[in-house]
Amino acid sequence: MKKFQDLGLSNTLIEAVNQMGFEETTPIQSGTIPIALEGRDVIGQAQTGTGKTAAFGIPMIEKIDTSLSHVQGIILAPTRELAVQVAEELNRIGQAKGVRALPIYGGQSIVHQIKALKKRPQLVVATPGRLIDHMERKTIRLSEVSFVVLDEADEMLNMGFIEDIEKILKGVPTERQTLLFSATMPKRIALLAEKFMSNPETVRTKSKEMTVPSIEQHYYEVRDSKKFDILCRLLDTQSPELAIVFARTKKRVDEVSEGLKKRGYMAEGIHGDLPQGKRDQVIKQFKDSTIDIMVATDVAARGLDISGVTHVYNFDIPQDPESYVHRIGRTGRAGKSGLASTFITPREYDHLKVIEKITKKSMQKRTIPSFAEAMEGQQQMAIQQLQSTIEEQDHSGYRSSAEQLLDDHDSVTLLSAALKLLTKEPDTTPVKITEIAPLRAKKAQNRGGGGGNRNRNRSNDRGGRKGGSGGGYRGDRNSSGAGNKRRKFNDKGNK
Repeated sequence: MKKFQDLGLSNTLIEAVNQMGFEETTPIQSGTIPIALEGRDVIGQAQTGTGKTAAFGIPMIEKIDTSLSHVQGIILAPTRELAVQVAEELNRIGQAKGVRALPIYGGQSIVHQIKALKKRPQLVVATPGRLIDHMERKTIRLSEVSFVVLDEADEMLNMGFIEDIEKILKGVPTERQTLLFSATMPKRIALLAEKFMSNPETVRTKSKEMTVPSIEQHYYEVRDSKKFDILCRLLDTQSPELAIVFARTKKRVDEVSEGLKKRGYMAEGIHGDLPQGKRDQVIKQFKDSTIDIMVATDVAARGLDISGVTHVYNFDIPQDPESYVHRIGRTGRAGKSGLASTFITPREYDHLKVIEKITKKSMQKRTIPSFAEAMEGQQQMAIQQLQSTIEEQDHSGYRSSAEQLLDDHDSVTLLSAALKLLTKEPDTTPVKITEIAPLRAKKAQNRGGGGGNRNRNRSNDRGGRKGGSGGGYRGDRNSSGAGNKRRKFNDKGNK
């Protein structure tokens, strides 16, 4: 890997990346930044979590002219969460130079956005539908834009944004620099690049870097009606620090998250039907480890950069292999290991094989843990709690009471009682999850670009203009994300 100092950046940008804790470049950064600094167009093929934002943000901010008062760069993102996160990172990179990035997306007050645009940010990070709203209102002018970035272009294609993207690209000067990033390169994205880019240089991450080798991948073959009980069994035996559970629909997300809370897990749900403030709150709770299980759909979790996720559970197998890679990429980051478990019904076995073929990674079949194994897992958690308390030496105030108890009972009996109190026995409270039809493998093999979803999802992103909440959630009509933490409730302040 290269050092950022070796890329010919200004001292201001070097200082900014150092303050952010960046030392060595990632493969997509070392490949993209030098080309972009030369002003050439770039196609970057890389997964989420590989440092794409800095790959396009650093050269773009390096070339921004802070003496100019118009918008100089547009970054298009598929979801509002990704737009916000990209803008936050660009603001950190550009702070020392005085470069500001503004996120705009559906579902947020357009009046508020117009006021923010009047403060003349150099960069705008937008979901396509809301950007077109501003173009039509003439509250943002693209006539002097010098840089355009398409982030997660394949996802924007799948969510039905392709016509909006073409309209936006036709509205910016032809003399511009364009950078396109995509995990995959379906034909329609390739045609888009051919039409709107000028002799682009392609930068690809190596295949071994795209299959996330640090993630252990398993699958469990189960009936749909048994999935929830098995999920709880796995949570009890594996005791994840932070876990994301992926479900296929908004209704499933709601039902799974509510069911987990009913059984005593610290869990929450997010999806496109929730107000933006609630989604932000749940994501913050998850990042702060206030909750430790998040239940989500693909769209709701897209682009989330959350460190420390140890487990990913695919409650429902994803509809396409690319979504599978994005899902499990939530864990195993920064060189750390992760565990991804996928539930399949017997009729979805062929679909699983399609995913294995595309990802070049086989999943190991695992047997469902028994009730006794779940109990053992919970007992191990209780033992760890006791050991941590001993190591912290924060128990001196209890010694007198302990000595009195030892006068009446032997130490083994007392310790057994303490472990029983600390151990959360598996909860079998009845929970009903509405069953859904299994996926068919032929859906996973249709990798032409998601054209079938395009018309169905046309209205969501621009819903904020007419009172809707679509925002960046185009394509989320039948799916939903929910954030749920796995910490159990206890009697010390939790309800």
